Amino acid sequence: MVRADPYRQFRFRVEIDGITQAGFSECTFGDTTTDVAEYREGDESPRPRKLSGLTKYGNITLKWGITDSLDLYNWRQQVIDTGAEGARKNLSIILIDEAGADKARWNIERAWPSKYDPADFNAKGNDVAIETLEIVHEGFKRAS
Repeated sequence: MVRADPYRQFRFRVEIDGITQAGFSECTFGDTTTDVAEYREGDESPRPRKLSGLTKYGNITLKWGITDSLDLYNWRQQVIDTGAEGARKNLSIILIDEAGADKARWNIERAWPSKYDPADFNAKGNDVAIETLEIVHEGFKRAS
């Protein structure tokens, strides 16, 4: 039997409809949870039934080093200027193996940026200036 090693987390890319971004240093992918609604009628046994409620999806956070590209900033500004409805995009997060092949893909639906955090600056440091974008969405599916 051949043992398959798990994939590493440090190689990935993000595809966003209409936005070309060279890469991201970090992508935090929120979890999914389904609320539980408890229900019991008076003539049933003394324990509630567990019914499924709303399914919620956690936010996605992207971090990248500042470049000349304003695409992600402009996407956030579009939400500020005209609201989320016209700014929704689909995106994908793709895990890449060590050989550079796509190995897992999560497709995210109806996403829009809800928060932008510009870089902090420090004249004594030598770190890369990092921008952060928080993205909300209405669901994701693992495609592979």
